[in-house]
Amino acid sequence: MSVMLDNLASVLALLLVTDDDALAGRDLVAAVREAVAGGVTAVQLRLKRADARELAMAGRALLSAVSVPVFINDRLDVALAIGAAGVHLGPDDLPAAEARRLAPAGFAIGVSVGLEAELPNGRAADYWGIGPWRVTSTKQDAGTALGPQGFAALQRHAGSRPCLAIGGVRPVDVRPALEVGASGVAVVSGILGADSLRSAARAYVTALEAPAR
Repeated sequence: MSVMLDNLASVLALLLVTDDDALAGRDLVAAVREAVAGGVTAVQLRLKRADARELAMAGRALLSAVSVPVFINDRLDVALAIGAAGVHLGPDDLPAAEARRLAPAGFAIGVSVGLEAELPNGRAADYWGIGPWRVTSTKQDAGTALGPQGFAALQRHAGSRPCLAIGGVRPVDVRPALEVGASGVAVVSGILGADSLRSAARAYVTALEAPAR
């Protein structure tokens, strides 16, 4: 599934990032479908303990089960092989410029940005995930919490690229994130850790749609 790159901000308004531990043994597809029913606009498939084959199988299952775009974490090869909408690359993954040379038109490339030193890699990407907004337990190497001020300091280098706040983002953080330049939020445990994934996703949608103060 390709995405309209000029419409990425709306595509990525509420990005659900999956996590092995946060799923806590629940069925991946069923959990994601519940979250999408609550308003999730895109999904990033991140399964830290899966090999390439397992990741591809999970990605294909999601592509068949949900109507929103699916992005693959870290693995450009898997993303291209299964026809995902895009890939999200961390600082230790394939550089975004290399991924751009290999990817077809309409394929979205996102990168993680948490330090000024990671800004150059972001210049070849279509969107940035800036974080961590708060201290997060779902990514041990995420670094020191940025908060609104730290997010804004990095976001101002993004130009017209959509930037998502990620890392411990709660519904109460959505409006502050939007006010400092975020186009949306990426959420892990705030949705996957809830008893009702649908209701949790709706709480973020409500915050995204709330009028500016």
